[in-house]
Amino acid sequence: MSALLTDLYQFAMLQAYHDGGMRGTAVFEFFVRALPERRNFLVAAGLQQVLEYLEGLRFTPEETAWLAGCGRFKRSFVDFLAALRFTGDVAAVPEGTPFFADEPILRVVAPLPEAQLVETRLINLLQFQVMVASKAARVRLAAPGKLLVDFGLRRAHGAEAGLFSARASYLAGFDGTSNVLAGQRWEIPLYGTMAHSYVQVHGSESEAFERFARSQPAAATVLLDTYDTEAAARKLVRLAPKLAREGIAVAGVRIDSGDLGELARRVRRILDDGGLRAVKVFASGDLDEHRVQALVAGGTPIDGFGVGTRMNTSADAPYLECVYKLQEYDGRPRRKRSQGKATWPGRKQVVRRFDGHGFMAGDVLTTADAVPPGEGLLREVMRNGRRLEAPEPLETLRRRAQDGLARLPESLRSLSAAPPYPVTVADTLRALAEEADRRAASSEAEDA
Repeated sequence: MSALLTDLYQFAMLQAYHDGGMRGTAVFEFFVRALPERRNFLVAAGLQQVLEYLEGLRFTPEETAWLAGCGRFKRSFVDFLAALRFTGDVAAVPEGTPFFADEPILRVVAPLPEAQLVETRLINLLQFQVMVASKAARVRLAAPGKLLVDFGLRRAHGAEAGLFSARASYLAGFDGTSNVLAGQRWEIPLYGTMAHSYVQVHGSESEAFERFARSQPAAATVLLDTYDTEAAARKLVRLAPKLAREGIAVAGVRIDSGDLGELARRVRRILDDGGLRAVKVFASGDLDEHRVQALVAGGTPIDGFGVGTRMNTSADAPYLECVYKLQEYDGRPRRKRSQGKATWPGRKQVVRRFDGHGFMAGDVLTTADAVPPGEGLLREVMRNGRRLEAPEPLETLRRRAQDGLARLPESLRSLSAAPPYPVTVADTLRALAEEADRRAASSEAEDA
């Protein structure tokens, strides 16, 4: 992705830093100020793409030529950008880990221009995958044991969003995606059926089903609701013996509209009465965790769900109140004190405690050099601009997410709002904030 994919004010600040010779070490952290309504937790995701971006950060000759010619920037500054590479260190919470408000999941330590420049793209990458992974995790909690497939590419907000949605949802517990590029890039299992147009171009539903089954003999799932859902199920029952004589068995049927629960019951009865007990019933159509939960709780005979638009856009919470804030510069803690947006200064660690049954019992937000007993979540992943280890396989991230969801307190696994998970601020961090405030007050008094 182009290094120009950022906000103008990043370049304006960088030129001012360059003019002032400000290249001291800066510490920035990414965190979410508050959880969206009805979200009891978030799931860390997107780190892999962040590290790829940082390792590859550079301006092409065409980009620097444009910057030089746009009339906004000095030649010496553009020459500085031409040689810029990310040389900093990164610590992060592993992907798939549940986290909560005010807990940093990424820390960047780098020369000020480098740490500042990457702000916009890092927020862009992390917010989206965290948002989708957290939504997908709720769908998984609503449908334990059910097949879940990402169907959202066509209504995602752009190609990159559709691709990252497939990754984030699989990380969070989905079983696969319809997105072929995601299957090629990350080996996510691919699932698909047919469109209504396929049925419509044939002379009859029976002809459409037969041709599709012959073309896809190992994994044919046919769409029943183009015309009359129950009538289509009966046609499949009549067709099945003919296909069976040739060794072809239809794997499943999909229902995409109407009263999914009632139609699934009727279709299941028709299939069972016709000897097609092995055929799975798959449902799709404007689903989210709440509709899925209602169908599962009602005992509806649906074996799997295709979830798209409402998950890939996180329709009920389409953004996170996330930020990437300066915490230290040139060896001194820095703290924003704006009303309602104050930050805790310095390099921090999140320490997680577990109870005797292995469930999460509470987190402590503390300074990185004064860590209490427990599991520190932030781990060093990049040093001097280079990753310390090879990228973790997506299957590893998926297992971590499932383990994390299983270790959440029962109340937090509910789709309804629960009492907040306990996150306490250590005395050492409070003392650092007081120190930063005293220094700021002193500087302001001198300036007055």
